[in-house]
Amino acid sequence: MSATNFMTRIGSPFDLSRLEDEWLEADGFGGFASGTAGMLRTRRYHALLLSATRAPGGRMVLVNGVEAWLEANGQRYPLSMQRYGPDVIYPDLRGSLLSFDTAPWPTWRVGLDTRLDAHSDAQTAVIAEVFVSKATRETVLRWRLEGAGPGEPGALVLKVRPLLSGRDYHALHHENPAFNFSAQVSGNQSCVSWQPYGGLPVILAATNGVYTHAPDWYRNFFYVREEERGLDCSEDLATPGVFSFDLTNGEAVMILSAASAAAAATNASTNTNHRAQAVTRATGLVHTEQQRRNALGSRLHRSADAYIVTRNEGRTILAGFPWFTDWGRDTFIAMRGLLIASNRLDDAEAILLEWAGTLSEGMLPNRFPDYGDAPEYNSVDASLWFIVAVHDYLATPHASATTRAHLQQAAEAILTGYTNGTRFNIGACADDGLLRCGVPGVQLTWMDAKVGDWVVTPRIGKPVEVQALWINALRIASAWSPQWRQQAERATLAFRQRFADPATQALFDNVDVDHVPGTVDRAIRPNQIFAIGGLPFPLLDGAAASAVLGQVEAQLLTPLGLRSLAPSDPAYRGHYGGAPRERDGAYHQGTVWLWLLGPFVEAWLRVNGASADNLAQARARFVAPLYAHLDHAGLDHLSEIADGDAPHTPAGTPFQAWSLGELLRVENLLARFEHGGA
Repeated sequence: MSATNFMTRIGSPFDLSRLEDEWLEADGFGGFASGTAGMLRTRRYHALLLSATRAPGGRMVLVNGVEAWLEANGQRYPLSMQRYGPDVIYPDLRGSLLSFDTAPWPTWRVGLDTRLDAHSDAQTAVIAEVFVSKATRETVLRWRLEGAGPGEPGALVLKVRPLLSGRDYHALHHENPAFNFSAQVSGNQSCVSWQPYGGLPVILAATNGVYTHAPDWYRNFFYVREEERGLDCSEDLATPGVFSFDLTNGEAVMILSAASAAAAATNASTNTNHRAQAVTRATGLVHTEQQRRNALGSRLHRSADAYIVTRNEGRTILAGFPWFTDWGRDTFIAMRGLLIASNRLDDAEAILLEWAGTLSEGMLPNRFPDYGDAPEYNSVDASLWFIVAVHDYLATPHASATTRAHLQQAAEAILTGYTNGTRFNIGACADDGLLRCGVPGVQLTWMDAKVGDWVVTPRIGKPVEVQALWINALRIASAWSPQWRQQAERATLAFRQRFADPATQALFDNVDVDHVPGTVDRAIRPNQIFAIGGLPFPLLDGAAASAVLGQVEAQLLTPLGLRSLAPSDPAYRGHYGGAPRERDGAYHQGTVWLWLLGPFVEAWLRVNGASADNLAQARARFVAPLYAHLDHAGLDHLSEIADGDAPHTPAGTPFQAWSLGELLRVENLLARFEHGGA
């Protein structure tokens, strides 16, 4: 599949194995709409209106979904389906779904088991669409008939019941007497607002239909992905009323948005003819959104845009959907492909400058919490990945002298802080120049799973990829400040002397384990790949690089990425699943990480050479499976992880920024080689 293909299409007859593949529509502020190709909500995060009240955090689920049906000829034809506990699908549309595709946005064709037009042999179907307008943060839903001619007014009536909650996006909602069903109605019954609970945003629905107030509860929705994750998985949703649309007059439109109470009151008082305005407004939003998406170019770039969001007055990158916010490490890894290699240099500059302003004691934050402003400084590598991203950005001609100086100053502040020593025993060792890190109970590297007080992979000491990052950061800064050159050369020599395993010639995963001099960790993990790929400056070449590549390829490579631990290790876990403790126990103990395929491909080309044959082989062996994965799990995106054991079932977040970012970076790398560049 080519990089310019825009869509995932599930054709007729509907492939029932694809029912639970997921779609995503992001609003650019941390909010989003998401669901499945089969219409069933399988996660607590699936919703039509999920808004970030403090962008990109403070996310609240406001409109979870809708119950929709068509009334014609005295019959009721369902157009949506729900899953209720213990595992009952009703109504069951699996035999009526004709097709689904994601271009230009999620669109379904639902067949009706009747011919509504006596003069046509065509099967009657309803086309349903949903998209989020990035210009306005509104969710637009549209329905229209296909294969039916004009009928008598009122003969074809679409009914839509919104299903509401008003909860934190990590929580679940249950029937309770505090839910406020009251509706504020204006625009001749076509514009309605609700505020489920005090202090929450007001939900606005502008339509070309007519609203009838009919409060009710729909109980015991069942979310299978939550059950698989060992979490509570049942929810009750409130429905305040029903919208009716006459489809003989054309398409039905519903525009959902969230607003403060004051803004909602102003909206209600200044508009009186919402029914006509809704269609006009939806048409305008369709046109604007189509133009915006077309301008993004390829399928990968269109998907990449979902992760770029607003924070404060600047920009940031969400690590993944549906549950991650912005993490420092993920941001700097992902932006190399999502932004810099994709020539979105204004966004790259804004994000680097935004994060540079959070420096503290030579460290950048690892993450910002969903609520509250205090960042968490618990990463040894996020600051070093920042310097790598700065290197990539400054290699372009985009940066002004002022920006260049500011980013270089931030990089030197990190190196100075790390050289002198900072939080969590992070500091350069006087004896070898390598970077030590770690204290008991704190996870500092990207292998950061922790359950309660259990740090699954503590890696206290001198982890191999941290040294690769440290030496690269020193060499990067040496380009503008020669004071770091000697330190880089000393650390490089120590790295080559101390990390080579005499038994395999590959690299130890950690030395001076738990700060005990001379101890080593021989676990075969993918972290050693960063000594030869994924960073600007490889630390090994020749036979040493070949040994590392050979071990990684033989024991860790899968079609979707690299295992986090070799299957030969007694601690290996080949399946990622179950309750949180089981999942986190497997997270870095064999689980496949898709983003690691980027460093591997770069290392493979460095070791084997970038001949035309090798470039073609790299595309066929390593890149093609990632393109195939775009049509599964998170549609048009790449998953976070997959099982270490075949068939390598995807898991974790279905939409992961650094997975997609590394594919874009590899595409850029391959294109440069194919056009004769270095």
